[in-house]
Amino acid sequence: MIEAVNVSLTYENGVQALRNVSVRIQKGEFVFVVGATGTGKSTFLKLLNREVVPTTGHVNVGGRDVARLPGRHVPALRRQIGVVFQDFRLLPQRTVWENVAFALHAIGMAGKEIRRRVPAALEMVGLAHKGDAFPHQLSGGEQQRASIARAIVNTPSILLADEPTGNLDPETSWDIIRLIEKINLKGTTVLVASHDHAIVDRLRRRVVEFEAGVVVRDEAEGSYRQGNAPPLPRLRDWPLRVLTGVPDEH
Repeated sequence: MIEAVNVSLTYENGVQALRNVSVRIQKGEFVFVVGATGTGKSTFLKLLNREVVPTTGHVNVGGRDVARLPGRHVPALRRQIGVVFQDFRLLPQRTVWENVAFALHAIGMAGKEIRRRVPAALEMVGLAHKGDAFPHQLSGGEQQRASIARAIVNTPSILLADEPTGNLDPETSWDIIRLIEKINLKGTTVLVASHDHAIVDRLRRRVVEFEAGVVVRDEAEGSYRQGNAPPLPRLRDWPLRVLTGVPDEH
C-alpha cells in the first residue's frame, strides 16, 4: 500500500528534513507517527500526498511512485487520500454540509451522488444534526468531526491525520481518536502524526518514531516512548454499551 525506500529530502534553503527513510505500511494498518516538533513527521505525511517530493529515494502509494507521477495524475492520487489537520481548515462562510460537499464538487462529482454521500459522511462522524451549522457555531471537537467527514466523504483508501487532537481537550481527543479507529476498522489505512502521549500509550498501535529526520524506531503495538502505560482495549474489543451508550442485552 505505502512504501518509502531510502527517502531523503533537502529543502532549497539547505535544511535536510528527512534522511534515508525506509518505511512500509500495509493496507488497513493504523500507524502513529511520533517525534518532537521538526523531526520530520509532517514532512513524511506530505510526501504521501505529494505536497513535497523527495530529493532522493522512492515513495510508492498504491503501487505508484508518486514523486515520478505526471502532474496531470496527481489529482487522482489525492482522491485516494483523505487529510485531517490540527486547525480543521473549514471554510468559515460555508455550512458543515457545504464544507463536506466542497471536497466532492472539487473533483466534479455529480450533484445526485453528492447528495447521497454527504449525509452518510455526516452520520458517520455524528454530525447528521449539524449540517446547517457554520464552523463558528461548532465546538472544537465538532469542527474536527466535520473535517474528518470532509476527508472521508470520497471513501479514500488512506487517511492522513496531522495532529488531529492538538487543539482539543483530553476527553474530546479520545472521541476523535475513537472515530478515527472506527474509520480504520472499515478498512481505511490510517497514519496519525501525534504528540499526544496518552493516546499513543493507551492504544498501543504501530509506532514509527522520527528524530532529526531519521526513523529511529518502528515498533508494533508501541507506546510514545518504550515501556509506558498498559494498552487500552482496542475499539473492536470494547463492549457494545461503551460504543453506543446502549446497555448489553442479557
